[in-house]
Amino acid sequence: MKFRDYYEVMGVPRTATAEQIKSAYRRLARKYHPDVSKEPDAEAKFKELQEANEVLKDPEKRAAYDQLGQNWRAGQEFRPPPDWGQNFNFGGAARGGRRSRARGGEGPADFSDFFSELFGGGGPFRGTQGGGARERGFAASGQDHVARVEIELEDAYRGSQRMVELNATEVTPEGDVVIKPRSLRVSIPAGVTHGQRIRLAGQGGPGFGGGSAGDLYLEIALKPHRQFEVDGRNITVTLPVAPWEAALGETVAVPTLGGPVEMKLPVAAASGQKLRLRGRGLPGSPAGDEYVVLRIVLPPDSPRSRQLFEEMKQELPFDPRTES
Repeated sequence: MKFRDYYEVMGVPRTATAEQIKSAYRRLARKYHPDVSKEPDAEAKFKELQEANEVLKDPEKRAAYDQLGQNWRAGQEFRPPPDWGQNFNFGGAARGGRRSRARGGEGPADFSDFFSELFGGGGPFRGTQGGGARERGFAASGQDHVARVEIELEDAYRGSQRMVELNATEVTPEGDVVIKPRSLRVSIPAGVTHGQRIRLAGQGGPGFGGGSAGDLYLEIALKPHRQFEVDGRNITVTLPVAPWEAALGETVAVPTLGGPVEMKLPVAAASGQKLRLRGRGLPGSPAGDEYVVLRIVLPPDSPRSRQLFEEMKQELPFDPRTES
């Protein structure tokens, strides 16, 4: 079995940071992508690159690989020591993320015997990849993408259909990355909240070599509303009321996302007091509530209003600065 120098494949030093490794992989992946590269050995180099990246991007695998030491050279005959990797707590397939797959199977990409011996089913990384290293063909799933979409609060309440305009990146046959506009018709479910993601299966980055496309996640952002403030599924509205409505506990109309509703105020309601309308927020399980904050508003100034306030002053022994 021949030793593989993954740092040499990636063109980075052994001291490279994770960001340098990621950058090197992106640059070389564009150069040797099988679907766009004109290099005669593009597919073989791309497989080598995938294999190297599979190890160096993962802190556990990289640490285990570095344990082999720096004295090995690419192409040397190699056998891993019997206790290789015994002090590592490997996460296995549960670490998540998309794995490269061989055509027609559930195994890993067509990686080398070296990779299979160290990171395949016979080594301490058992479970991180399935199948054997000699499966032919190469396929990889496309990347998942995330796009932020702003919607009106009313659309979040009712649900809606809308066209979403996105900018998608695309690799040209020359290996250049260009941005192209893209339109999608999207169903916004009723009750969607700020920051929630809607998954569009297969609408992400394209796969290659027969691999499936990635998914697109639309992250919802609610636009500021002229009347309501939003907190999760709950909404808050400030309601102006007349002094006598607050004092007498009258019934008033309150705006909600579903239309105005009647609400009886408590007697002697105070300015700034918060009342609740159950289930009048965004729909869901459970639905959110609407909070109504009262704001007492004086009537316009006039001789008659001043007369009435003067009468109240004389008739009511009230000093708000001494009341608790």
